[in-house]
Amino acid sequence: MPSIRGSSRRSRRLQNEINVVPYIDVMLVLLVIFMVTAPMITPGLIELPTVGQASEVPVEPVEVQIEEDGTMSVRTRRAGEDFQQIAPEQLVDEIQSRITAETPVILAADGRVPYETVMKAMDQLRSNGITRLGLLVDQSAAPDEQKR
Repeated sequence: MPSIRGSSRRSRRLQNEINVVPYIDVMLVLLVIFMVTAPMITPGLIELPTVGQASEVPVEPVEVQIEEDGTMSVRTRRAGEDFQQIAPEQLVDEIQSRITAETPVILAADGRVPYETVMKAMDQLRSNGITRLGLLVDQSAAPDEQKR
């Protein structure tokens, strides 16, 4: 007859498997959370022009060019119009004399112009009520050329 001690004791072996059921449960809960919250997120809305509005001639922007040495020039982007050099103190007066409420202003700064100079010009324009501002960039340059 086997001893009572020997029969009640089972040998426990090490288990070398990972129980993935809890991980699956966590992933399903996360999936449900994302599925419920995704429709609640509102993406940025833009107003695209309709066909009737696209036939209108767009307003010609005013371009402010900032050279590497800090000199500024202004022109209205029309065929044949040249830049007129202005002093940085005259920037706001010159721009306000050329624009209407719908006229955008574009800053075209040389790549070697200090960031602070461009930001000062933008701040100067924005603090005087000129809110339609943009930055002109060269999109045709390849990424390899921009690293140099």
